[in-house]
Amino acid sequence: MVIILFYFYAMEFLPESIQSYTDLHTEPESELLKKINRETHMHILHPRMLSGNLQGRTLAMISHMLQPNRILEIGTYTGYSALCLAEGLAEDGRVITIDINRELESRVKSYASESNFSGKIDLNYGNALDLIPELDETWDLVFIDADKENYLNYFNLVVENVRPGGFIIADNVLWSGKVIDESLKDIDTLAIRKFNKEVHNDSRVANVLLPIRDGLMMLRKL
Repeated sequence: MVIILFYFYAMEFLPESIQSYTDLHTEPESELLKKINRETHMHILHPRMLSGNLQGRTLAMISHMLQPNRILEIGTYTGYSALCLAEGLAEDGRVITIDINRELESRVKSYASESNFSGKIDLNYGNALDLIPELDETWDLVFIDADKENYLNYFNLVVENVRPGGFIIADNVLWSGKVIDESLKDIDTLAIRKFNKEVHNDSRVANVLLPIRDGLMMLRKL
């Protein structure tokens, strides 16, 4: 049991050998993404919040398939996932990303300026619950990766403005395995459990929970 819990809380759901094989056969990070990954781990608190290569390539692949015109990202952090999502944008597409922590703004702007998407990423800082209703957009893709307590609130704020056939993706829905440990009753774990249950039963979307990294809930607007 101790070993199982260690794997859960460390977000290591696959055997190390399988994880290594997966990494070896996944497109590697660009030099810029590698730099963001390295500097985030060196200088920023909670570096595990970074998407990382496997999840980043998954987001980029989905974006390439959709070729979205408008992407909303809730939770920018150091900008890694925003750059991955931007890879598949339509020619006139944009990523509108929101974060509450303005301390990282200059770092994110610097990374964006080094990319091929500097003119396609709109950085917004403040409370997403206040900012989202002010955005007059129809979303092709929404990525939720912010405070877990408000996941369901974010979903309900955006779902009606997602086009039919568009997608909402929520990160950390396995929450290091805590979602299946019924003895855990902390606010974030309860919020993730509630989010997973509510969206699974929501008739406005079809869903699949992918066990990629810490879990991605993919929701397609019906």
